Amino acid sequence: MLLMAPIPGGDLRSILCRHLLFSLLVLCFFCEACKKVILKVPSHLQADTLVGRVNLEECLRSADLIHSSDPDFRILEDGSVYTTKDVGLSSEKRTFAILLSDSQKQEQKKIEIALLAPEKKILMKRHTKERALKRTKRRWAPIPCSIMENSLGPFPQQIQQIQSDSAQNYTIYYSISGPGVDKEPFNLFYIDRDTGDIFCTRSVDRETYDSFQITGYATTPDGYSTDLPLPLLIKVEDDNDNAPYFEDMITFSVIENCRVGTSVGQVVAKDRDEPETLHTRLKYTILKQIPANPKHFAIHPETGVITTILPPDRETCPTYTLHVEARDMAGQSFGLSNIAVLTINIKDENDNAPSFRKTSYVTEVEENKINLEILRMDIEDKDLPNTPHSRAKYIILKGNENGQFQITTDPNTNAGILCVIKPLDYETTRQVILQVGVVNEAEFSKGTSSRGITTCTTSVTVNVKNADEGPECQPPVTVIEAKDGMVSGKEIFGYKARDPETLSSEGLRYQKLTDEDNWFQIDEKTGNLKTTKVLDRESTFVKNDQYNVTVLAMDSAGRSCTGTLVVRLEDDNDNKPIIKKNVTICRHGDEGGIIEAVDHDGPTNGPPFDFVLDNQSNKFWTIRRRSDTSAVIHPKEDLRSNFYSVPIRVNDRHGFGEITQLQVRLCDCTLPSDCKMIPSGRVRDVSPSNIHLGKWAILAMVLGSALLLCVLFACFCVTTKKTVQKCFPEDIAQQNLIVSNTEAPGEEVMEANIRLPTQTTNISEQIISTGTLGGQGTKTGGQQSFEMVKGYTLDSTKSGGHQTLESYKGSGQGLVDNGRYAYTDWHSFTQPRLGEESIRGHTLIKN
Repeated sequence: MLLMAPIPGGDLRSILCRHLLFSLLVLCFFCEACKKVILKVPSHLQADTLVGRVNLEECLRSADLIHSSDPDFRILEDGSVYTTKDVGLSSEKRTFAILLSDSQKQEQKKIEIALLAPEKKILMKRHTKERALKRTKRRWAPIPCSIMENSLGPFPQQIQQIQSDSAQNYTIYYSISGPGVDKEPFNLFYIDRDTGDIFCTRSVDRETYDSFQITGYATTPDGYSTDLPLPLLIKVEDDNDNAPYFEDMITFSVIENCRVGTSVGQVVAKDRDEPETLHTRLKYTILKQIPANPKHFAIHPETGVITTILPPDRETCPTYTLHVEARDMAGQSFGLSNIAVLTINIKDENDNAPSFRKTSYVTEVEENKINLEILRMDIEDKDLPNTPHSRAKYIILKGNENGQFQITTDPNTNAGILCVIKPLDYETTRQVILQVGVVNEAEFSKGTSSRGITTCTTSVTVNVKNADEGPECQPPVTVIEAKDGMVSGKEIFGYKARDPETLSSEGLRYQKLTDEDNWFQIDEKTGNLKTTKVLDRESTFVKNDQYNVTVLAMDSAGRSCTGTLVVRLEDDNDNKPIIKKNVTICRHGDEGGIIEAVDHDGPTNGPPFDFVLDNQSNKFWTIRRRSDTSAVIHPKEDLRSNFYSVPIRVNDRHGFGEITQLQVRLCDCTLPSDCKMIPSGRVRDVSPSNIHLGKWAILAMVLGSALLLCVLFACFCVTTKKTVQKCFPEDIAQQNLIVSNTEAPGEEVMEANIRLPTQTTNISEQIISTGTLGGQGTKTGGQQSFEMVKGYTLDSTKSGGHQTLESYKGSGQGLVDNGRYAYTDWHSFTQPRLGEESIRGHTLIKN
């Protein structure tokens, strides 16, 4: 873009300048005029003073040529108007034009600029004699005002003027307040009290204060406000005084072999100048790439996004350094700039296959050696070390069908370690050729697979060296058959080893290493076994019908091998089924007693079992099969609670068995755990908290107590010798209880049955019989007699009705004085009948 400015000095320069100005003036007649701009400025302007700013984009956005028609003024690209020398303005308006041209579109426009200087006025004062002013509610129109950031002065510098219409007629004093005046920053602005000119006293940093909101006042000398306070915004025009900056160290990463156009990252610079202006419009440029060639990266000039223009290769260069410049003013040469150094790390992918350093290897190993390292194989891999992309994984592809070799990776050197894990036999195999391949732990990348990378392989030749070997125990386990119950002294086939050199057993000696129950002795020369005990398949040393014997075979040089001889015992039906345990049966339970039997023979000689009762037991018990090894036994109803021994015969599936005495505890309980009976028939002694009585037990206790009281009372009545003389009160006839067999008082209640006592006795000595008060007794001189009142009745089960002592003795027989009977008659009458009552009570309790 071409910026034009006047060239002072020299005639030649003056002539050229006049011609250029003349041509421009001629061109102005053909330009389209834009909106006219009026700028209010002081009457005197120093050189390089900012006059104002014009919005050029509103007139012609694509202008590439900007020039002023007045050589006293120069125009910047952002529309700022500066003086080129000291300019003095008269009271008349001064005008000039800004010429804009677009060379590509052949379009020209101009903006007319008018500069107005302040006019000097004669101020008038208001006298006190004049009539009072009438306040008008006039509001001043806000006046646009701005100051240039970082202005160089000279100071104080007039920036604006405020005036009131009242000043045309009266003397007006002007004042201001607000930030920059009486608030922070103090004394930045002041106003001429008489003229209203506002001055700035020093330069301002826009990044600290971007604007000032102050208030203007207009008052008369006596303090009267002629107008409302005027808000005035003073905007600080930005100066491009801040260069862009980058905040942090910038590091990006991108995977190698990525596509063209892959985004690596975005650099962002900041600028403290005014946003949305040329001062903050940044342009990014890559100044340098290290290493310089080839170029792999590009940056978007506006967004700062870095992309790839050529896929990088980590194996060629793992890290790149870029110098990125951020310049304001849209990247123009006079803009401010800053440079950031950023690092781009290239991430590895598995794009290189490992390869062996040699195409073939040869090694040797002695036969019968195991767990021995025989070879190490080194590889090369260009990918990042100590990562899955470079760590090797070795595979034996061919030649290891018998699993005699194993290959692993050394974690420190990444080499392949070939080992022998199973013995090699020189007599059978003298050379083994292995094909070994190597891959990485990580899969090859997709881009690599498209290039056709295959697994690298090599061949390994293993030569087997001959060695003088000891005896061989092959196979390591030999199985022989033997009969269960084989008697002692029988010889059976033993374990046979061989000499691999002669392929025979000659010269070998045998000895027994393990024989848990010492069943056999071994022949030292032949290795055959001879039984020392009866072979028992049911022995605890036999597992799964097998008994193991370990044999050691040794040659003349002392070299040996071991083998195992497994004696498999054929089952013989030599064990009868037996019952495991006794049973408890609850009389009030739902289930009977479960009988379980066991047979130590094998399955072919074991269950199902047959449970059989003999003829005598069938009368009291029933039995039924529950499963192949168990049965259920039930008592018949007429059995009492007790311990019983029940003979039961248990037979296996072949009918082989014997009679076993089953101990059965028949108990009054609901659950077998509730039964406390022991073989003595007594109840176990338990703590009170564990006693649980049923309803039948409580009833038996009550009836037993009642029977015991009856027996004690009868014994007392029989054995007493004291003669109790009854003495009844006058109303004894009203209180006597007479046994009557009729519902209403009958003929038995008569005077003959009631006898009043003739002498008084103690009431507590009266003998009261259950049912009816029948008589009284007296004791005289150590002779006990019992007097029975006539009419006493006693039930008799034998006679089927009621009997009295009179009917027993006959009418009038046995009577003593006053109608009484002797004690011997009473005793003969009552004893048989008391016995009958006792038997009846016992029968009732039992039932």
